[in-house]
Amino acid sequence: MTGRRRRAPDRTPVRKTHGQGSRLLLGAGVLVAVGAVGVSVAFWPVGDTGPATAGDPASTGAARSSEVSAADSSAPAAVSRTPSPTPTVPARVYPLSKTPRTIPAVREHIPARGPGWRPAATARVVVTAGALADEGKLLAGELRMAYGGTGAPRAGDVQLKLDPGQAAKGPESYTLTVANRRVTVAAPAEAGVFYGTRTLKQEVSGKGTAPEGVVRDRPAKAQRGLMLDIARKHFTAAWIEDRVRELGDLKFNELGLHFSDDQGFRIASDSHPEVVSQQHLTKAEVRRILALAASRHITVVPEIDSPGHLGAVLAAHPDLQLTNAQGVAARGAIDISKPGAAKIVDDLLNEYADLFPGASWHLGGDEYRALTVSSPAASYPQLAAAATEKYGSGAGVSDLATGWLNDRAATVRAHGRTSLRAWNDGFYQSSSVQPGKNIQVAYWTGKEIGARQPAGYLSAGRKVVNYNDEYLYYVLGQPNTFVYPTGERIYKQWTPRVLRGSTAVSSTYDSQILGGVFAVWCDLAGSQTQNQVAAGIRMPLRATVQKLWDPRAQPSLSWTQFKALADRLG
Repeated sequence: MTGRRRRAPDRTPVRKTHGQGSRLLLGAGVLVAVGAVGVSVAFWPVGDTGPATAGDPASTGAARSSEVSAADSSAPAAVSRTPSPTPTVPARVYPLSKTPRTIPAVREHIPARGPGWRPAATARVVVTAGALADEGKLLAGELRMAYGGTGAPRAGDVQLKLDPGQAAKGPESYTLTVANRRVTVAAPAEAGVFYGTRTLKQEVSGKGTAPEGVVRDRPAKAQRGLMLDIARKHFTAAWIEDRVRELGDLKFNELGLHFSDDQGFRIASDSHPEVVSQQHLTKAEVRRILALAASRHITVVPEIDSPGHLGAVLAAHPDLQLTNAQGVAARGAIDISKPGAAKIVDDLLNEYADLFPGASWHLGGDEYRALTVSSPAASYPQLAAAATEKYGSGAGVSDLATGWLNDRAATVRAHGRTSLRAWNDGFYQSSSVQPGKNIQVAYWTGKEIGARQPAGYLSAGRKVVNYNDEYLYYVLGQPNTFVYPTGERIYKQWTPRVLRGSTAVSSTYDSQILGGVFAVWCDLAGSQTQNQVAAGIRMPLRATVQKLWDPRAQPSLSWTQFKALADRLG
């Protein structure tokens, strides 16, 4: 009888043996066992160590020759062999997750080890309260998942939940947790839950993976807006709705509609149909825009500017036109000494206050031509006379204009409006009448006669919204030294504290700066099409919201990286 001497295990990558029952390691991840009747092949993930059992010295994947018992060709056909162990896959060790890249950037990410999460056809979006149904259905549709209502979460699901315990972080804060192959978005209010879903949507865009761990996020500024001048240029309802969707995905929460100006009045009116331009939005279209905005937690802020910029109204009511002592009309300005002026503007304010919901309203107040001349009382004696009659002998035209602003504020407050704002050049330095203390300053310029620095408003305790015209004004046709703002300049140089020019106000005023608004003005309406406007404001919007959400003056990504991220996210 002949036999074979046992040899020590050979750990070379490929080993040849003779006889039946041989096992060959052909390369990383492939183990071949050759038997009398066939070949069995076991695979394990590339990068893992291969099949192993407890106490197996060949657990690195090298063939174990001690398990081979073979005879030469003259041996009987029946050969006793030790059965090959069943291959097992060792638990995978994941690296720590990386912070997700989103626009705007998340404020905090706690990394963890795990596979992360991707949407699957069998997964669902479930909610803990019926109030989150809109957010749940929207996310499910976007990620092509099923909506499971208030069902208990299963593996692979996304759960949206209200968590009052997070209220200290603010109503727009949220946490997004990826663990145990599930996602949980929790927030103290529906808005926060919605923003968490926007982060998740960006994380998995382009077949990406939401990283394991916890995102804790909240905005630095409460007001994050886009304002559209739809008075000088008609924008279709569908185009505005596209902007609403874009704003929602970027975590903006405000859309301003400046719909009355010298060139047009662009929303249908029941009280004064004669002032409405031929191209305009119907009230049904406005209601659809409002409903879409509400679903994205966006407040629509309407603006009927007065006492200036009323040219479209005055075209139908020339008797209310302001004229100077020589009988020359002041373009767009209504004669606030006439009782009919207040009546028609209040008619419109009352009508649209019933159309637009919410607490916010923009009163306008800027560029009243009677106050852009060297001697308002001499040029407009009727206004000077009305001022002294109403406010006393020491009152002037600026007092009359300030009283007008306060009266219009009272009109909209009667409809429950508590968040009012007016342009900074509508806050006149008057002797007898002061603007209402709770009217916010929409600071856009420092070029008016008697212009005050932003600190002048802030030191008086006023709340300010940043509309800095050197960074945040997109003026069609680039008239009057305006140039189209770029996302890069906003990203690198602007912050909410840069209210005028390029100089930031003191950080002590930071809490008084409520946020910022990127504004599209259509002075030369034919200069760009709707699509050109959308393309032109795309990167400026993304840069603006980055600076309003994240308090860091210098974001962690370079501009090149930020732009590449925006291109990837779409």
